[in-house]
Amino acid sequence: MSVEKNIGETLYSWAEDLFPICRSITGPGVRETLSYFKEILPNLKIHSVPTGTEVFDWTVPNEWFIQDAYIEDSHGNKIVDFANNNLHLVGYSKPINEWMDLSVLDKHLHSLPGQPDAIPYVTSYYNTNWGFCLTHNQRELLREGMYHVVIDSELKHGVLNYGELIIKGETNEEVLLSTYICHPSMANNELSGPIVTTGIARWIDTLKNPRYTYRIIFIPETIGSIVYLSKHSEYMKAHTIAGLVLTCIGDDRDYSFLPSRSGGTLIDRVGSYVLNNYVKSYTQYSYLERGSDERQYCSPGIDLPVCSIMRSKYGTYPEYHTSLDNLTLISSDGLEGGFNVIKKIIQILEFNQIYKSKTPCEPQLGKYDLYPTISVKESKQYELSDVMLNILAYTDGCNDTLEISNIIRKDFFTVHQVMKTLVDNKLVILV
Repeated sequence: MSVEKNIGETLYSWAEDLFPICRSITGPGVRETLSYFKEILPNLKIHSVPTGTEVFDWTVPNEWFIQDAYIEDSHGNKIVDFANNNLHLVGYSKPINEWMDLSVLDKHLHSLPGQPDAIPYVTSYYNTNWGFCLTHNQRELLREGMYHVVIDSELKHGVLNYGELIIKGETNEEVLLSTYICHPSMANNELSGPIVTTGIARWIDTLKNPRYTYRIIFIPETIGSIVYLSKHSEYMKAHTIAGLVLTCIGDDRDYSFLPSRSGGTLIDRVGSYVLNNYVKSYTQYSYLERGSDERQYCSPGIDLPVCSIMRSKYGTYPEYHTSLDNLTLISSDGLEGGFNVIKKIIQILEFNQIYKSKTPCEPQLGKYDLYPTISVKESKQYELSDVMLNILAYTDGCNDTLEISNIIRKDFFTVHQVMKTLVDNKLVILV
C-alpha cells in the first residue's frame, strides 16, 4: 500500500495499483479489487452469491475466467493481444481456438471510426458471444488472409462477489454510498468511484459518534445493485434517508448532478447546495438521463432517495468507454476535488437538523452576551447578531438548518455554528 501523502496523491496511487486488473461483473478481477480495498478498510465484508440465484427479474450469470486472448496472422505475429490491453477482448467472451478468414473474423471486431486511436470497451454478459476490440487504425491495416483466433476463457458455475461496509452511527437511519467495480482498465469511469468511496469510508470511520449509519457497498453495476436490493430492500426502504452513487469523479472537468427520480429529497437538496456553493460550475442533468445504479435504487417499488454526483458524467465525455479513459484522464487534484465534495455533503447531512425557538418574540440577546450593548454602525458584532436574529426568525420547528441557510443566504456551516451557540444558551431546542 502507498504511504499516506495528501489525499489526492493517495487516491491516485490506489488508481495506479488497480488500473491493470481485468475486472468484469464476476471473476478473479473483482475479488482482487475487493481484497485490495479490504487492506485499506479491514471491516469490509466480501460476499458471494452463487450462479443461478434468482434476483427479482434477473438471474446471477455464470462466472467468467479469462487467461489469455489474441489474434495472430499467418506468420505468427500477434496483431491484437489481451496481454497488452484488457479492453482488447469483449467482456464475457466464450472460449475459441480457430483459424478463420478475415471476412469471418471481421464480424467479431469492434472499432470506432470517429476515434481511430481508441480501443472501445464492449461486453456481452447475457448472450454467449465472443469478439475483439481494436483501434480503427489497427483494423484498417488488416489484410485478407487467415488469422488464428485464441480466447482462453471459461464460463462456469461460480459466484458474484460484492463488498459491504457498515459503519454504525448513533441512529439506525442510514446513508447509502454505492460504487461499482466491474470495468477493466478505465480510470474515470471505473476506478475513480470506488477509490473516492474508499477514501470517504476511511474518513467516516474516524468520525466521533456519527449521527447516521453508513452503508457502503462495492458492487458490479446493475446486476450487483439488483442482487443487493433483493436481499436488503425492505430494510433500506425503512431506514435510508439519503444515498449517492459514486462514479466518474476523478477528472479535472466540471461537476455533474443527476437527481433522484422523485427530486426534492434531502440528498437532492444537499447535493444541489454543495455544488451551487462550493464548486466553480456544474451541469444539472435530468433523471431521464440516468445510466448507472440510480436506475435500480430509484425504481418504482424501491424508490430510495439516491442521487449521483460526478465530475464528467458517464456517456458525455469523449474518452468514455474507451482506452482513452486512462490514468492521464484523472488526476490527484481531480480525485481530491471529488473527495472534498462528497465529504462536504456528508458533513451537511450530519449537521443538518430542525430546531425551534424557545421564546415568543425575539429573545433579548444582550442578556446572553450575544448582542452588543452599544450599537455602532458597521460593527462586526452587530452584523453577527443580525445573522443570529435572522436565523431565529426562521427557527420555527419546520425549517432545517439547510433551508435557513438558503433563506438568509449565509453559508451552511456559519448557520450551523450559530445554531450551536443558540443551543448552548438554551434559546433553541432540537425538534
